[in-house]
This record gives sequence, C-alpha cells and structure tokens, in this order.
Amino acid sequence: MEDIEAVALLQDPVRRRLYEFVVGRGREVGRNEAAEAAGVGRTLAAFHLDKLVDGGLLEAGSRRLSGRSGPGAGRPAKVYRRSAVERGVSLPARDYGTAAGLLAEAAERAGLDREVREAARREGAALAAGAPCGDLDALAKVLEERGYEPVREDAEDGGAAEGRGEGGGAVLRMRNCPFHAVAERFPPLVCGMNLALLEGLVEGSEGVRVRMDARPGWCCVVAEPSKNNED
Repeated sequence: MEDIEAVALLQDPVRRRLYEFVVGRGREVGRNEAAEAAGVGRTLAAFHLDKLVDGGLLEAGSRRLSGRSGPGAGRPAKVYRRSAVERGVSLPARDYGTAAGLLAEAAERAGLDREVREAARREGAALAAGAPCGDLDALAKVLEERGYEPVREDAEDGGAAEGRGEGGGAVLRMRNCPFHAVAERFPPLVCGMNLALLEGLVEGSEGVRVRMDARPGWCCVVAEPSKNNED
C-alpha cells in the first residue's frame, strides 16, 4: 500500500484513536483493551485494527494475555503493536531519506564525526533558546514536538525498575528515534549526533543531563535529573 493511502486510513476518528492508543502503550495490545480505550465495541475495534494492519501501520501477533501457559491457560489472543515500517507523505514526492543516507555515508567515510556532533549541539542550543529545557517536563514537551515520543518513568512506578536512571530516580526515555532509518545504517555517527543534539537542548541547565543508553526498540539517548539537582 502506498504511504499516502496508509496515512489516509487515520482519517477515520475511531481508527485514529485505536492507532494512537496502541502506539502510545509501547507494547502489544489486545482487542478488548483497545476497544475499551477507544470507547467502541470489540467487533468494531477488531475491524479497524485489522484495517490498520492491512495498511502497514500496525503489526499483529498472538499470545496468551493471561501470561500463563499449559492446560487451562486459554487460547492465544490477537494482539497489536506499532509497525516497524516507516511511513511519510509529501506532495509531490520527496526522498529525504536517501539524501540523509548519502550524507551520513560521506561524513562517516571522511571521518567528520566531530563536526557532525558540533553542528548537532549548535542546533540543539538554538532550539533551546526558544524553549528552555530546565527540567524533564520541559524537555519532554520539546522532544514530543520533534517526534521522539518521550515517556517519563519514575522510581515509584511499579515494574519500571529497568527504566530508572543510574541513581534509581526518574528517567525520560523515547519510544521513537526520528533518525531511525539512518541510525540503523550508521549507528556511531547518527547516535552520536542525536546525543549531541540533546546535549545542546539541555546545555546550561542545572536540572537535566542526557546520556547514551541504547536499548532495542528505544531511542539511544535518555535524560534524567542532574546529580547536583537530586535530593
């Protein structure tokens, strides 16, 4: 399916609510859970969720939602998660992805990692000039606008110990990397650029610091309160 046709699927308000709920959960979601969140019946939710799968916006699988296995565990249920396929629409068509890949390859071959990081840090500082990022909430707002899908995990969050900061406190993780396609091909260059960009965003802030913490399915950079700002 063409990108424009896939994105057009989200014009339906119910379908859009279902898509945003699944993407926002950051994990596999069952039909009942999605239907309840969207305020529709299970049958209607299933219809729209499968349309989103057909359009390549979601992926479907199956698992036992009870978490149990063996006799009496029940039948596997259909579950949905965000598709790994990227979609983008521009009229007329533009191919910025190829250009970004070629530039990244040239920069890597020329050993321009330091220059790329310096440019990214300047860009981050320029963005912060219009929207200071003195704490995690302020930083999250800026990152959300730029497509990072930030998620704040606090020490008191149940079951989120793996997401806490180095000191066991709050941490801001990003479900989406805006540079994912290029980062997969040139990880050191692009992840270093991404870190420098966020360093520029929090430059001069005494409340937030950023660091590398690459994990599958997440952006390679996380943010957390600065040590001198912790109680």
